[in-house]
Amino acid sequence: MVVVPFCSLVLAVMAAHFVVGPIGWKIGSVISSVVYAGITGSFKVVFGTIFGFVYAPLVITGLHHMSNAIDLQLIADYGGTMLWPMIALSNIAQGSAVMGMILLQKKNAAAQEVNVPAGISCYLGVTEPAIFGVNLKYGFPFICGMIGSAISAVVCVMTSTTANAVGVGGIPGILSIQPKYMGSFAICMVIAIVIPMALTVVVGKKKLSEADRIGAGDCADTSAETGSVRTSETLSDTECSESATENTEIRETTEFNSDAANTFRAYLTGKVITLKEVNDGVFSEGIMGDGVAILPENDTLYAPCDGEVTVLMDESRHACGLTLENGMEILLHIGIDTVEMKGDGFEYLVSLNQKVKQGTPLVRFDRKKIREAGHPDVTVCIITEEGNAKDIKLITGIHAESGKTEIVSFT
Repeated sequence: MVVVPFCSLVLAVMAAHFVVGPIGWKIGSVISSVVYAGITGSFKVVFGTIFGFVYAPLVITGLHHMSNAIDLQLIADYGGTMLWPMIALSNIAQGSAVMGMILLQKKNAAAQEVNVPAGISCYLGVTEPAIFGVNLKYGFPFICGMIGSAISAVVCVMTSTTANAVGVGGIPGILSIQPKYMGSFAICMVIAIVIPMALTVVVGKKKLSEADRIGAGDCADTSAETGSVRTSETLSDTECSESATENTEIRETTEFNSDAANTFRAYLTGKVITLKEVNDGVFSEGIMGDGVAILPENDTLYAPCDGEVTVLMDESRHACGLTLENGMEILLHIGIDTVEMKGDGFEYLVSLNQKVKQGTPLVRFDRKKIREAGHPDVTVCIITEEGNAKDIKLITGIHAESGKTEIVSFT
């Protein structure tokens, strides 16, 4: 019972060591020789272009894992690998495409909750959240990333940039590069950052719909010629039509109140805190812009200033954006991660393109439902665009009364 299995194991090990091992090593050497010839030969530009372009699609299929074996064989045979630097650059390029989406969707709070962490993780070498969560979702960012990767790969092979080992992909990959090639790899990194980001922004301005860029869904729209509000013909959510009926007086177009032009009054009753105290990656770090937050004691969100409603999120109804006469743009976001509630407990009281006065009710929300869903109900006011405003001052650390207490001032 012991001797026979032991002898079988010994024979298997000997066969693997003396027969399979040498054959596998020979095959690996042949493959590494072919790859090395492609990287260093007369057609290295073509090889770099193709590899840089197709590596990201290989990630989708999982075939990219085979490159690790080739890298290790190149290191064993030639003392370094010129393949792995191009892999790191492909990761950076896909992350840069996400950064382009961050710029395009800076007013879309729901999209930023996915874009920002996906972009950061991609720069650190983990590409799947960026590729599957953002770039493939829209299509064109993925292609823009592939183009940027191909261009940076060409420069990489032309400068013979070589790595000592397989390391962490993305920006930290420079630590694995042989010291004499760190400068050339840094140049390739700049290419892999700038080109995909620029291409994504340029193409995205034509490809992305307004709803994708600002996260808005039309509950109603405004006729440019008459300025009157009309209900969307494609409306499928009955709450919009009910809201339109119940809030006719609120939905009427109003004139801007010049007396409130340079101040924001509290949009909720409660304690005013800084964005740092919100403890949310997107808002707390000021990625979308500076602003304030309020811990609410009431359940109706009011306009902090005069402006025009330019952002509504029809599916979730948890946020509202206003544009002021001076070009300033603000986003009011109720709760953290409340987009996951899909509109349950939220009701819009205004329509898209409606002009509102300071103190106009914007959104009615259910604080109890937000807490039961496991989300904080802290509500932020982000200045996403400063416009012509200057000397912006944020007033925090106070208890505010909605419509009365000044929380922001500017000139």
